[in-house]
Amino acid sequence: MPDRPEGPLRRGWTTGACATAATSAAYHALLSGAFPDPVVVELPKGQRPAFALAREELGVDFARAAVVKDAGDDPDVTHGALVIATVRRGAAGDGVTFKAGPGVGTVTLPGLPLDPGEPAINPGPRAMMRGAVAAIAAEHGAVGDVEIEISVPGGEGLAAKTWNPRLGILGGLSILGTTGIVVPYSCSAWIHSIQRGIDVARANGFAHVAGCTGSASERAVQAHHGLPDAAMLDMGDFAGGLLKYLRRHPVPKITIGGGFAKLAKLAAGHLDLHSGRSQVDMDWLADRLSEAGGDERLAAAARAANTANQVLHMARDAGLALGDLVARQARETALDVTGPDAGIAVEVLIVDREGRIVGVSRG
Repeated sequence: MPDRPEGPLRRGWTTGACATAATSAAYHALLSGAFPDPVVVELPKGQRPAFALAREELGVDFARAAVVKDAGDDPDVTHGALVIATVRRGAAGDGVTFKAGPGVGTVTLPGLPLDPGEPAINPGPRAMMRGAVAAIAAEHGAVGDVEIEISVPGGEGLAAKTWNPRLGILGGLSILGTTGIVVPYSCSAWIHSIQRGIDVARANGFAHVAGCTGSASERAVQAHHGLPDAAMLDMGDFAGGLLKYLRRHPVPKITIGGGFAKLAKLAAGHLDLHSGRSQVDMDWLADRLSEAGGDERLAAAARAANTANQVLHMARDAGLALGDLVARQARETALDVTGPDAGIAVEVLIVDREGRIVGVSRG
């Protein structure tokens, strides 16, 4: 996760809120011939934001409206994306149905809240759009049988920067958001993505998954074990979020991969590995160097070192297996979280900056 800037941060709107706003404007126009601009929608917690329309089009049997997504100060790949809703009258008795337009993905794997074959419009946004349609239909004396097609121009390219390909969501983005509000730098959003990755892995019968702190360790771990993309979990700094969910939703084996500094923090008992929330304890690391066979001079040098990687190089030059020792202790921390009854085999692989595995704890 990118470092959070200082100062108060501006909140934004989810793709689900934008899709609801565009749907509301389009359905109003379909029934009345006029687009409300701005259009006001009610979010699940009662907020009523107004959205300006970026596009309006009224045809014989459809209405189309679009909203530009504003993610606030969150580093969201969909910030500035155009979310388009096309509303058509549906068959009598069908209610509200959903369709994935260009740039919106389709679910292809089990384990998600939507069945394979469904457009990747999550249950929360679907509920918001259904609610908006029902309110507008009641206002105009209509039944509310409509088809809603959501599209996002360029969404397939944006989706390549998200978890979607690994989750088996192909062809574009997901329309997301349970509250309609984007909280900048939200830890919960990242952890939620980790959880969905575990759900998909379990539903597809993967016996081995891996959670890694970054791209270098991910490449090394995936190549080492030959794991498919869907078995790779973008753990980032949230080792605790990964391990706690696995405790309740176990898989046979988890490999945790990461750089030496971050996994030294896990070995010392930290579950949040972000530099702003935990630090490498150089005294602790020097003690581990002594435990690996280092003399007092080397331990003193480790205590005075600037970085954990400097200590790793000291150990390597002295022929000491510090990486393996730290990997073993990181594994013990992980096992303390998953618990003895989960039946999860835990392995830790430490990867250096060149992508080489320099610490192993088999599990």
